[in-house]
Amino acid sequence: MSDGKSWTADDLADLSGKTIVVTGGNSGIGYEAAIQFARKRARVVLACRNMEKARAAATGIAAVGPEAAVEAMELDLSSLASIRSFAEAFKARNPVLHTLCNNAGVMAIPYCRTADGFEMQFGTNHLGHFALTGLLLDRLLAAADGARVVTVSSNAHKMGGIRFDDLQWTRGYRKWRAYGQSKLANLLFAFELQRRIEAAGAKLISVACHPGYAATNLQAMGPRMEGSSVMETLMGLSNRLFAQSAAMGALPTLYAAAAPGLRGGEYIGPAGFGEMWGHPKQVECSAAARDTAAAARLWQTSEQLTNVHYPLGS
Repeated sequence: MSDGKSWTADDLADLSGKTIVVTGGNSGIGYEAAIQFARKRARVVLACRNMEKARAAATGIAAVGPEAAVEAMELDLSSLASIRSFAEAFKARNPVLHTLCNNAGVMAIPYCRTADGFEMQFGTNHLGHFALTGLLLDRLLAAADGARVVTVSSNAHKMGGIRFDDLQWTRGYRKWRAYGQSKLANLLFAFELQRRIEAAGAKLISVACHPGYAATNLQAMGPRMEGSSVMETLMGLSNRLFAQSAAMGALPTLYAAAAPGLRGGEYIGPAGFGEMWGHPKQVECSAAARDTAAAARLWQTSEQLTNVHYPLGS
């Protein structure tokens, strides 16, 4: 495939007839990706926790043109009940799903737990998307010309490890290490999904990506939850001085979702220095992210924790 150095959203092919779900599509990377999908005539579903913000985002995206089709649906990835409710509601109205963008996430937040008792970053970033993908798998497999699952990770996966003896961080919580674990889990999931797709002979591919350093609300979430106005201000200043725009940060997601020639199992990120900025290309991940034994173990554990099982070969 092309290295993608000069690839932009203008290179997206026409997406007429495609249905695309973007988790967390009301702001940041997800919002910018959703705009471009809609601009290319896809039908876009914003799967979001905050419906007021999601509806406002849908209104803004619909303004890109008279043919833009976008709707907001409620999805809280920190609740397995909400994930199942979303999946049931989506499937009741949609026989096919062409692209699932597992984009939403939380970053470096104080210790808290999901509705099901999981550490929030692992529970939301990984387990939530694991369950969602599994519950929508039949709709993805129904796409006659093949569908894609795009999972958004981070360069922070390189500082992560999977703490199989304490996945929920009941001991010695460290917010950045917990974030790294969740982003490493994203990659292990994406690559293991591709292996299982291939074993089953299914017409579907799984691709991972990361946005580099992009200015979004994600950076302010942790400081805001901690009540640290100083850190929130510093994060905002850093974004203004050093980060690329959210629109640029969305390019790896767009490339992973719609660029031709991808076979599955790729990892897409920015081409610039340190993979922090630039146009999308295929990049390298840590050796830990390609650990097939850890991926298989994480998959089995994720099925047990979520009670979501994939009808694919192992």
